Amino acid sequence: MTAVRLSILDQSPIYEGETGVEALQRTVELAQCAEKLGYARFWVSEHHDSNQVAGSSPEVLISYLLARTSTIRIGSGGVMLQHYSPYKVAENFNVLASLAPGRVDLGIGRAPGGLPRSTRALQQTGGGDSGPRDLGDKVKELAKFLNNTLEEGHPLAGLRAAPIVANPAALYLLGASVASAQIAAELAYPYVFSLFINNDEAIAKEALDTYRANFDRSQGVEPQPILALSLIVADTEEEANTLAGEYKIVKLHLESGRTLTVGTLEQAEEFGRQTNEKFTVEEKPAEIIRGTKDSVRRQLLEAKERYGVGEFVVTTAVRDFGKRLRSFELLREAFTEVAAQ
Repeated sequence: MTAVRLSILDQSPIYEGETGVEALQRTVELAQCAEKLGYARFWVSEHHDSNQVAGSSPEVLISYLLARTSTIRIGSGGVMLQHYSPYKVAENFNVLASLAPGRVDLGIGRAPGGLPRSTRALQQTGGGDSGPRDLGDKVKELAKFLNNTLEEGHPLAGLRAAPIVANPAALYLLGASVASAQIAAELAYPYVFSLFINNDEAIAKEALDTYRANFDRSQGVEPQPILALSLIVADTEEEANTLAGEYKIVKLHLESGRTLTVGTLEQAEEFGRQTNEKFTVEEKPAEIIRGTKDSVRRQLLEAKERYGVGEFVVTTAVRDFGKRLRSFELLREAFTEVAAQ
């Protein structure tokens, strides 16, 4: 059977009656569990101004997780680069790559990661910036700082993102649209389509096909398409369906034409209020791959063929932490048992 690479994205969810301290402690425990189970990588997310998720600073969380693990790759899923200076992000991740050589991933996202209020707070520049920059340009500059390849004609020529590392963080581009896939293809970086954010399977297929078709192979690398999705594995189909039934997808449709996925109806209402735009809110059951380890293995293998990917980054936000750990254990068993046959 063709090998499937499995990785984890944890969003450090805060459930009712809990605190951010408890959420982050669970993230640490889950990273250690992922390492023991043999997952390829463990990524953490970036969210702001939220009482549902605790991970507002992936760089800080990554540093702690690297110190509490020893072999698994640790990274961001992702850093919201629109808010930050590529130079500072490069410095942060060069420090991380120096502390844990060969174990750091830098996933870059283009979503705001929060409400308009937090975006305004994050993008305060003190007048030193001329305005928003294209994500592709910022990723290019970030890569130059990471690899110390800033050209002589660049306005910042000679600047280095210390410390200089021989093995910088591996760069990944995250997205949920055809446009983000095109950027990843042009820049020749691995691309992660977030199906748990945009669950339109037709767009996912088009994005991943676009990525492969337009990938710039002139740099001697091949496309690395990855699919990120929501998944729950349980000991019975009934339990998996019950656990999955707790979750909804909430989409905010703004008058300007933008559509965003948010965590709750309350967040959607507040986001719309802060934009001062007319909006509509859509709520529907979340698209979650669910079932026993046998049925989930079958579904993932079908997705592997449909989308042409070799790796899945899985997010599982089951409220019962014991059942969340059990889901990841069963997922690994689903593929290791078959491989051993």
